[in-house]
Amino acid sequence: MSERLAQVSGHLSNAYGRGLLAGEVAIITGAGQGIGRSAALIFAREGAKVVISDIDVKKLSDVEAEIKAAGGDSLSVAGDVGADDFPKKIVDATVAKYGKINHIVNNAGFTFDKMLHTTPDDTWDIIMRIHVRAPFRLIRQAAPYFRIQKPEERENRSIINVSSTSGLHGNVGQANYSAAKAAVVGFTKTIAKEWGPFGVRANTIAFGMIHTRLTAAKEAGVTLEIDGKKVALGIPGAKAATDPAAQSGAAYPHIPLRRGGTPDEAAAAMLLLASPLASYVNGHCLEVTGGAGI
Repeated sequence: MSERLAQVSGHLSNAYGRGLLAGEVAIITGAGQGIGRSAALIFAREGAKVVISDIDVKKLSDVEAEIKAAGGDSLSVAGDVGADDFPKKIVDATVAKYGKINHIVNNAGFTFDKMLHTTPDDTWDIIMRIHVRAPFRLIRQAAPYFRIQKPEERENRSIINVSSTSGLHGNVGQANYSAAKAAVVGFTKTIAKEWGPFGVRANTIAFGMIHTRLTAAKEAGVTLEIDGKKVALGIPGAKAATDPAAQSGAAYPHIPLRRGGTPDEAAAAMLLLASPLASYVNGHCLEVTGGAGI
């Protein structure tokens, strides 16, 4: 966690006693690196018991070790969020250890970019499976722990689904990803309407340029293996956060803040929506973009 974010988190913890999410239980997918890792760390710092998942067992183990070294409480459930048995596996493990679920952060995902006319069915289907079907199945599995009938038994509970500016505005080479991330927004609004009467809040975050492996230079050759296929990650010619052009703002003339965001900044927006500070925010799509697209 960055020093600045640690300072902000520390101030919040002081203001809210044991932390904004003290005693609450949060499932965070895709927590082995990037935004998911940052979210796991800041949620734990704010008092949450975090159940983290990732397809990369080693990276997941490293994040769990970080959380526990800082005095946090964490449970790792490794696996592919798109697997048929994953929702039951992680929900059962969470309830067995902690007895409840307060928050689900559907963060896991990746891009598989191709121009529309060259996109085969399997490239379309896998993005839909991970970004739309997987969050739907996890949330449905956890329904008994959110649809609590008695108001006096309800705690702070929320669903946070990750979208993208690609889902709001479309993006060249991302017909599959844009369609999936647009679907996430409508899906989340439906949850807000169906589960709002149970005191559950459901919100979407649409991220813009956040410095992760998905937005790094494609030329770096980073790949992800899914269903036996290697998926090339990144954006052709993208500038790293440390690049002089990025630091001067020249690389991002379309972003009013003239820079990309960090995973910690992205995770802070997740914390906001999960916390009591957003207790009357429901069905909203929060754009975390540095002002791009306004």
